[in-house]
Amino acid sequence: MAKKATNPTKSLKIPKIIIISAKICAFISTNLVTKFAAKIFTTPIKHKVPKRELEMDAKSIQKLIYIPEIDKSVVTYTYGQSPSKVLLVHGWSGRGTQLFKIADELLANGYSTVSFDAPAHGKSKGKTTIMSEFIASILEIEKQFGPFEIAIGHSLGGMSVLNSIKDGLKVEKAIIIGSGDIVQDILDEFTFKLGLKKEISIHLRDYFENMYQVKMDDFSAYKAAKKIKTPVLVIHDKDDPEVSVKAGIHINENLENGSLFLTEGLGHRKILGNQNVIKKILEFIKIS
Repeated sequence: MAKKATNPTKSLKIPKIIIISAKICAFISTNLVTKFAAKIFTTPIKHKVPKRELEMDAKSIQKLIYIPEIDKSVVTYTYGQSPSKVLLVHGWSGRGTQLFKIADELLANGYSTVSFDAPAHGKSKGKTTIMSEFIASILEIEKQFGPFEIAIGHSLGGMSVLNSIKDGLKVEKAIIIGSGDIVQDILDEFTFKLGLKKEISIHLRDYFENMYQVKMDDFSAYKAAKKIKTPVLVIHDKDDPEVSVKAGIHINENLENGSLFLTEGLGHRKILGNQNVIKKILEFIKIS
């Protein structure tokens, strides 16, 4: 059995200063707190590349590419030279090298990988972004680096992979790890962590819909899953403190050709480096 993660029920906390600021904004006006929450929601944290990812960072061919649909550029990482390519998509506040253990095993099994720093992440410029920009980046990367045999996404990257397949990304198989599901649930959880009333999450949804001229629920993973015939392996940890395991189960229930692999004690990020998880990924990929 996998080792229990330290404090598996504890998710990443929002700094107290942001929570206090949100409450002050809420006291002043609903409009102000909605704009403040939108800014926080769309601003990822840029982390320094950890030592464990430096080898992939150093050995990858890095290229800055332009994404016309969103008028932004992203940094891509090509790791290995095999024509059998796998697309890797990190999650919120992640990096193109975050799935390095999976990438290393794929290289050892005859694949190469292409990953990227999403807008406002890693080495890509910008301060704010949203899922639709992840999706636009994936579809442009397919044009420039594809075709891909497999797509693997973690967290928001999992939601983005499913939505990209719905929107035309062609892969033989997909794997999503710790993926979010219903957009409104994500907004509800976010406003709860900010210490705000639930009604603010509705205002936040409306704010984004007006700004981006989209229906936020159209990006919910289960909705994309309903339209996908591609075989998809859904991996989720029962103790994930950031994305409830209910999300993975619900996504799988809506897939025509899905399979579900649940782990214990790995949380939201340790799952990416677990050998049993990686073994399951390779087994799934190799099944004809």
